[in-house]
Amino acid sequence: MHLEGRGVATRPEGLRYPSAMTAASAVDREASLRRGRYLEYFTVFWNVGEGLVAVIAGAVAGSISLLGFGIDSFIEVTSGVALLWRMSVDSEIQSRERNERRALTIVGACFLALAVYIAYESAMDLWSKKAPEHSVPGIILACASLIAMPLLSRAKRKVGHALGSAAMHADAKQTEFCIYLSAILLAGLLLNALFGLWWADPVAGFAMVPIIAKEGIEGLRGKACGDCCSP
Repeated sequence: MHLEGRGVATRPEGLRYPSAMTAASAVDREASLRRGRYLEYFTVFWNVGEGLVAVIAGAVAGSISLLGFGIDSFIEVTSGVALLWRMSVDSEIQSRERNERRALTIVGACFLALAVYIAYESAMDLWSKKAPEHSVPGIILACASLIAMPLLSRAKRKVGHALGSAAMHADAKQTEFCIYLSAILLAGLLLNALFGLWWADPVAGFAMVPIIAKEGIEGLRGKACGDCCSP
């Protein structure tokens, strides 16, 4: 029934009711939360498997860098669990900001622990001058991580933007550091295996420490990572 011309206002086509927009927004947010949970479950399981392989391979080869890489993977499991907890309480709107700060603090602590450990292991490598044995499993593991981690980090950033979650962005940044650490590990193993340059890995590790520590301090202060507000 057409009511134009009878003084009855009609709603233009395509204009959605506020309640409909709110409902759609809630559905979109729930979908992003579900995707975020899947990503964090994958992160936790990947890091547990990666840590086990790296620690075992590092122990067999006597490789400090592989052992450090494996322990780093276990540290990052904490970050994944923290993000799962943060998303499990997302529906509590009143406490969402407080939960966000708590999750950022946990992720920041992981960053600082990671920075301290890398600095320590790098110093020990330089001091001992002990070159590890060649490790084919370690090289394969580093290559696999270099393939998987960029995809995972990109997916986390998308979810972080959708949720407006600084904690998810911080976790995506931590996943990026996995890429750098994997490259460092691979370079160290290859340079040692091919050219006997035992010092390449610890020097590269030292170069990463200030960057990782900065992210950790910002997380403990409750700040979002630098690009969280980018479009």
